[in-house]
Amino acid sequence: MGGYSGEHDVSINSGCQVYQNLDHDKYNIFKIVIDRQGWYWLCDDGSRRPVDRGNFTVEGVERFDLAFIIVHGNPGENGVLQGYFDLLGIPYTTCGFYTSALTFHKGYCNPVVRSLGVVSLAKSKLLYGNQPIDPEALLAELSLPLFVKPAAGGSSVATTKVKRPEDLMPAIREALTEDSEVLVEEFIAGREFDCGVLRAKDKKYVFPVTEIIPTGGHEFFDYAAKYDGFSNEVTPAEVEEPVSRQIQDVSLRLYDLLNCKGVVRFDYIYDTDKRELFFLEVNTIPGQSAESIVPKQARAMGISTKQLYEMIIQASL
Repeated sequence: MGGYSGEHDVSINSGCQVYQNLDHDKYNIFKIVIDRQGWYWLCDDGSRRPVDRGNFTVEGVERFDLAFIIVHGNPGENGVLQGYFDLLGIPYTTCGFYTSALTFHKGYCNPVVRSLGVVSLAKSKLLYGNQPIDPEALLAELSLPLFVKPAAGGSSVATTKVKRPEDLMPAIREALTEDSEVLVEEFIAGREFDCGVLRAKDKKYVFPVTEIIPTGGHEFFDYAAKYDGFSNEVTPAEVEEPVSRQIQDVSLRLYDLLNCKGVVRFDYIYDTDKRELFFLEVNTIPGQSAESIVPKQARAMGISTKQLYEMIIQASL
């Protein structure tokens, strides 16, 4: 848990939730914190013991059998940790390094998903921070309102909804504080839905659909809406059965076509006027706090949080 991005604290919360819900009678569990100042084992008494990054070991442990990766963002969700564990031969609970890297980068993932022909995508443009950016040319190509977001990031960190031309460059500069590449995407009016999928040992599970309804003046599911209580998350979503079934079917297909593993969450916007489903993003390490979407979805279909994590572990081993 932890990581190098703005989602560090969110990851710590998720990691502690996972730790509390694992079977401590069955497994010897270590809380390993990934931090720029150093990797360490966070002991139950609050003390910290260093991790040897040469072989991913801690004092008294020659080898771990499995890494339960709950690092949101860099380096846990972008394939970096996965490649590291592949080199060490340590199994882990998430998608592989290539799928993780692809799906984490929205600017690269979107064209791939578009090519699969299973769901619509908003018109967008990928910008690079080391190249000149012409806002007028951008606005000639894309129509306001626009979403400006880091191309590789999560939890809506440094994401802005732009309604006025003069707000475009400030939003791009903010996104560049989080990543060197920025995705500018046309706004799709509609309802936001999320759907989790898990491949366990015996079969794939598609979870009930959740609708995200921002409140308190938040126009979209931004960081505050996610973590400060400014949203209503309705599970199962109160939506027509054909729409719910379409979201689940598309999620199952994308899970296979993108070669996902472990538990993954797919996010969409449903344009109610056009009656058309638009893909937003893939979350290969979805949040696991007590109020996170995927654990709620699992509970809605009768799978407890402890059962969910046990299924993830057994599938990964």
